[in-house]
Amino acid sequence: MRRSYKFLLRPTRHQQIALAACLEDHRQLYNGALEHRRTVYRKGGVTVRYGDQSGELTHIRSDDPGGQGRWSFSSQQATLRRLDKAFAGFFRRAKAGGRPGFPRFKGRGWFDTVEWPKDGDGCRWDSQPDHPTATYVRLQGIGHVRVHRHRPVLGRVKTIGVTREGDRWYVVLSCADVPAMSLPVTGAAVGLDMGVAWLVTTSDGEHLANPRHLEASAGRLAAAQRDLARKKRGSTRRRKAAARVAALHGTVRRGRLDGAHKAALTLVRAYDVIVHEDLRIANMTRSASGTIEAPGRNVAQKSGLNRSILDAGWGVFLTILAHKAESAGRELIAVNPANTSRTCARCGHCAKENRPTQAEFACMACGHTAHADVNAAVNILRAGLALRQAAEAA
Repeated sequence: MRRSYKFLLRPTRHQQIALAACLEDHRQLYNGALEHRRTVYRKGGVTVRYGDQSGELTHIRSDDPGGQGRWSFSSQQATLRRLDKAFAGFFRRAKAGGRPGFPRFKGRGWFDTVEWPKDGDGCRWDSQPDHPTATYVRLQGIGHVRVHRHRPVLGRVKTIGVTREGDRWYVVLSCADVPAMSLPVTGAAVGLDMGVAWLVTTSDGEHLANPRHLEASAGRLAAAQRDLARKKRGSTRRRKAAARVAALHGTVRRGRLDGAHKAALTLVRAYDVIVHEDLRIANMTRSASGTIEAPGRNVAQKSGLNRSILDAGWGVFLTILAHKAESAGRELIAVNPANTSRTCARCGHCAKENRPTQAEFACMACGHTAHADVNAAVNILRAGLALRQAAEAA
């Protein structure tokens, strides 16, 4: 199977400057290639493709040896492929009748990743294998950059990417032929109900806490954003204030990822079959403000709910859970969540009145009472097992 590994880089001051210059030159290459496509099509009606622009890289590098010429040819090709992929997505969405989203120019701060598509071509992972205590990655034009490798890398390194998050630099490895790390069979199955009060409630009655990382940092973020709004655009103080806001958001993001990894690992270790809701999170968090002609209702309440859902990080958790389940040899089943919170897990009676409060479930038909989320998780488990049996019988 294919897996990605992300490690923190420990660059020197000179290497940080070189990494920033690498991102900037690749950003300018992306924007220049985009402008080339726009201009040629506008003036001559001709479509420029990746192969045409890749063929011009040799001339671009020779005309600018101290800029574009110092970076890896293959990394520049990857940047041009990134633009080509953006255009392919634009045409695909336009053909499907959706919102096309024409490719945009990348401003400073909106281009934070450079990729080397092949280990050994302008880059080298573990470039000093004889070093006893540290791991390094070699990047053309930058040198040997120290890596904080907190876990072993399995499989064969295919591509190497470097990304900037705030004032931190990371290396991302895409590895092929990663062996599956199957866990011992437990013989247990569980249903998961996603929520805001609790991140996950299981059909066994256990609750996994929702840390609410964004809410915990809301005060500091608001103060930092007010401080940023008072700074003059283009000033050094504004750049420092923006860096403080980015650092706070980075802390929230890393905390959410860490919590999702721990929760997913707990479930994968304990259960062979995991059933969860097939949530459409983008639809659930869509704005309720409406339009001038048809304004929305309960906009403030809906905005607060959207914020809580996004803070819980359901999408992040389910993505991590899917990766860990695949690696551990566990079975993951997604079911339609419709009416799972209104249906009695004992008699099957479905009614809105069965849930008098957010946390309480009381069946109007048989009198069964339970925690509402536990009742929903039991229904989710049963639906998943039914789907599994139907698939096995087919």
